[in-house]
Amino acid sequence: MTRFPHDQFAKDYLDQLLSPIGTVETSRDIAGEVREVDVYFTPTSTPNDYQTTLGLLGRLATTPAVFEPFRNAVTPSQIRSCLSKLFDLHSELERRARRENTSINDSELPQLWILTPTASTRLLAGFRAINDESNWLEGIYLMGESLKTAIVVIHQLPPTSQTLWLRLLGKGRVQQQAIEEITGLPEDHPLRQSALELLYNLQANLQANQEQQLDPEERELIMALAPLYRQQLDAALQRGIEQGMQQGMQQGMQRGIQQGQRLIIENLFQTRLGQLTPTLAALITPLSALPPQQLTPFLLQLSQLENSESAIQQAQYFIVENLLKIRFGELDEQLTARVTSLLALPPQQLSQYLLQLSQVSREQLLARFPIASP
Repeated sequence: MTRFPHDQFAKDYLDQLLSPIGTVETSRDIAGEVREVDVYFTPTSTPNDYQTTLGLLGRLATTPAVFEPFRNAVTPSQIRSCLSKLFDLHSELERRARRENTSINDSELPQLWILTPTASTRLLAGFRAINDESNWLEGIYLMGESLKTAIVVIHQLPPTSQTLWLRLLGKGRVQQQAIEEITGLPEDHPLRQSALELLYNLQANLQANQEQQLDPEERELIMALAPLYRQQLDAALQRGIEQGMQQGMQQGMQRGIQQGQRLIIENLFQTRLGQLTPTLAALITPLSALPPQQLTPFLLQLSQLENSESAIQQAQYFIVENLLKIRFGELDEQLTARVTSLLALPPQQLSQYLLQLSQVSREQLLARFPIASP
């Protein structure tokens, strides 16, 4: 479970969008007191079409940069902390240049971009942060040139395609509007699928954190994100249906649906659990044979697991237990006790047995896996 899902989403999101045009380091340690900047970016290519696609974010990434995103309105103390880290980083880079007998000028030192949903007039005035309307959009406030720092007030950015990829880091209605715009992009848009996958992961992490007190905006965000996975699954299934129709027969169509589901399951296991054990691989086939309305709840709950050995064991147990529930309804102690016995089967036998589960009676299952009396 991710303790700070919004922070992790922002880091992963900026990493995903900026890595094609430069080197991205998230949670980069800096010298002195043990601290880290959220995202440190160094461009490795000249501006290109991809960078243009990023709009305003691409413009911020034309030079070395530090991005410090905040979920809630940034405070003066947090801004001072960001400035302190920036100056420590500048000093570190200048010391390195001296050790290597090279020179470094101001243009090579990273610019700090503080990303905040809102900022009061008083806070901006306190840091002499001013909007240069002749060169920047509304919502961009620059401090003194030598400070190499700017505050990006996301909720003040004009709602255009140029600001979309920054507005997604806002909150409340601004973020929800950005989500709707991204969902409505053409399916072949170079950034659409990556953004949706990261948003789906954010939803899973928020759901996993529900034992903590979620504010109303986070609950609304969960509701806004809930349809995204369903859309992703439906799209994969539709591709499977189209493939089956091209084969010209009902059997081919069904095979196409299952193939689409299988790809989704494999991807989920790899990204959320880190590996595909023989037992997990054996469970993919019976899972992919489920109707979409039964498969979706499986995957939503599995997506909340983290990459660990215990999570893999939990996933295996959860899958077998719920396949038994689908077949027999609510499980009693006798059926629950057979989950471990089933998982002890060799992977190939486990897969075959679960595929044939619809033809197995309760009595046959209990007889096949007897439990010794204590």
